[in-house]
Amino acid sequence: MRILFSIIFLVQIIALAVCGFYARKSHKEIAPSVRKLLRYLIPPVIGNLIIVASGNKLISTVGCYIYFIGMDFVILALLLFTFSYCRLSWPSRKLRYFVLAVLTIDVGQLLLNPFFHHAFRTEAILVDGYNYYRLIPYAGQTFHRVVVYAIYLSAVIIFIFKTFRSSRINSERYSVILFVMLFTGIIQTFYIFSRAPIDVSMIGYGLFGILVFYFSLYYRPLRLMDRMLAGIAAEMNEALFLFDSNNRCIWANKPGIEMAGLKSNDFDEAEEKLSNLFSQYADKKDDWTTTQISGSGKDAKHYVLEKHAVKDDRDRFIGSFLSVRDITEQQNALEEEKYIARHDSLTDLYTREYLYDRMKNTLEKNPATLYYVIFADIREFKIINDIFGNEFGDFVLLNIADWIRNTFTQSDAVFGRLAGDTFGILLPKEKFDPEVVENSLSSFVVRKGNASHSVLVHLGVYEVNEPDIKISVMFDRAHMALSSIRDQYKTHIAYYDDNMREKVLWNQHISSQLHNAIKERQLQPYLQPIVDQNGTIVGAEALVRWIHPTDGFLSPAMFVPVFENNGMISEVDQYMWQCACEILARWEKEGIDRFISINISPKDFYFMDVAEVIKNLAKQYSISPGKLRIEITETVMMADINTRMSLLHDLKQNGFYVEIDDFGSGYSSLNMLKDMPVDLLKIDMAFLSKSNNEQKAEKIIHNIINMSYDLGISPLSEGVETETQYHMLSQMGCQLFQGYYFAKPMSVTDFETYCRQNSGCTAK
Repeated sequence: MRILFSIIFLVQIIALAVCGFYARKSHKEIAPSVRKLLRYLIPPVIGNLIIVASGNKLISTVGCYIYFIGMDFVILALLLFTFSYCRLSWPSRKLRYFVLAVLTIDVGQLLLNPFFHHAFRTEAILVDGYNYYRLIPYAGQTFHRVVVYAIYLSAVIIFIFKTFRSSRINSERYSVILFVMLFTGIIQTFYIFSRAPIDVSMIGYGLFGILVFYFSLYYRPLRLMDRMLAGIAAEMNEALFLFDSNNRCIWANKPGIEMAGLKSNDFDEAEEKLSNLFSQYADKKDDWTTTQISGSGKDAKHYVLEKHAVKDDRDRFIGSFLSVRDITEQQNALEEEKYIARHDSLTDLYTREYLYDRMKNTLEKNPATLYYVIFADIREFKIINDIFGNEFGDFVLLNIADWIRNTFTQSDAVFGRLAGDTFGILLPKEKFDPEVVENSLSSFVVRKGNASHSVLVHLGVYEVNEPDIKISVMFDRAHMALSSIRDQYKTHIAYYDDNMREKVLWNQHISSQLHNAIKERQLQPYLQPIVDQNGTIVGAEALVRWIHPTDGFLSPAMFVPVFENNGMISEVDQYMWQCACEILARWEKEGIDRFISINISPKDFYFMDVAEVIKNLAKQYSISPGKLRIEITETVMMADINTRMSLLHDLKQNGFYVEIDDFGSGYSSLNMLKDMPVDLLKIDMAFLSKSNNEQKAEKIIHNIINMSYDLGISPLSEGVETETQYHMLSQMGCQLFQGYYFAKPMSVTDFETYCRQNSGCTAK
């Protein structure tokens, strides 16, 4: 046995050396890793040869050192080869340094064994009449085995991963090496635990090195590749044609035969058939790729044609092959995806983004044509959903979409859905007939089952005179036009003009400056006198004015409606209440006995607790609540009547004087008036000017004055502009008056001067 294994190990050493010699001649990228592995495999085999062949303890121990230290170099070379063979890179530079450090430590501790005897020693055993020196391992040898096995198992895991994750062609080149590695590892493990005198796993190491040499540098699975390529070509779904060097078709697979309408194994007519199928085929010569359409309409087929030249190992042209891939399904799916992306899922109109693109292209292609951009809005659409449900709401949207299609044909217009209940249209100006549109929208009723509803649609129209601005800006301007007909039900079309844009800019301008205006007291209270029947000034109504540092004097009409719309009126009102309290506090100190009426807007109730704010202001400025009169309009009471009524009772109980403004001009409710804790009714004289029958209007005013006295409420006539009105109202019994006949609103300083000039606050 000693001689047999010695011969085997010697043959392996020679074989590994020969493989290493031929590996040096290879120019493949992996050749250096192979050479290094083959070179490092020789020392462990030599070490085992010494152990087996020698019967001397010292020589056998030296063989052990050669074997063990050689294995450290083998395992390092194995890991480097694994990364190279499997086309992997080190996960990190730190890991690489760590492996090198561990192996260096292992080599070092083995070399120190003669001094410390911590790694191993050998003992003699008798086998077949000969002395063998068996290994007695200690801690150092255990460390050595742990290091070697850990790196070995890492390489095995990498090969397992590559074997099962690679294609069939490539898995063979990994699986054979993996098998030998596993076999060698199992034999090595058996040797360690059996404590056999001869390490037969060295045979596996030698075989492993030879297989690495072959599979890395020379192996090519040609038969398998040929078989697979032939099968692939025959079973391909796409048509495949092979041509010789004279461009004559010599073979086609089944899809190719069916596509070209060829007889089986008769390929002479292939060129002609292909030229008939694909118009550009005859013009193509060398390597090329093109997309072709065969047929037209719904029967059209889309193909990708690729033709490639084939050359031998001497770079000589030996033929070519043509692949024809049917991409009709993918093309149709792509077109469907594009359609879905560009069209609204409910109405099938263009989406906003695609509408913008189409509009932009249309305007660019037709610079000489005048266009209208139309913003269509369904008024009170949320109410429709709340009353009839979302299903009916969707049906309304579908009806509007159909109306747009029928009214504005696609040959002339571009249209789409902008958002929930809004639509956008681009139309040549000459194609827009406002009369037809108005007539069709005047009786637009949607019916679904037993439900029907008259739908109000407003169109904002912007004439494109700046084609270079953004499409979104065009729709903003068209949308802006709707503000002029927002509350109209008989008018359905509104046209944008620059005044609207200026109005929006103005609204933004003053809204952004309100906080600073209050801080700098640019907003000022103007007082309009209130007089009694003798013309004596008894109080005033506080009205806001804005003395702007750059825009000058601003009347309420220039900013109050803006703030009422955006809710900022509550800040203005609270500031005016504060100013009124400041004035009253000063008057009380000066002994002036007058009141000031302050206005409350409907929006105030949404942003503050009105009663608490007013009570706190009166307390803060130490004024008598009766001097700060609370003036509300009928419209304030129309919403949330119970809450508003409770608020008035609260103010009344705290000594405030409550007035109803513009009585007779709004939606007066006598039943509500009966229950309201009101001290004064302000009767609007505009009632006279709006009446076609002045005598009836005068009788109504007379009866309102009498009714107010009967209810214990004082009447005040506002808007008195003539002496005739003043005398008429006096004769009717009215005792308080306000209007331009007496005085216009004026600054606090002018008001106080006016009072002094009129005999102790007496008007004319």
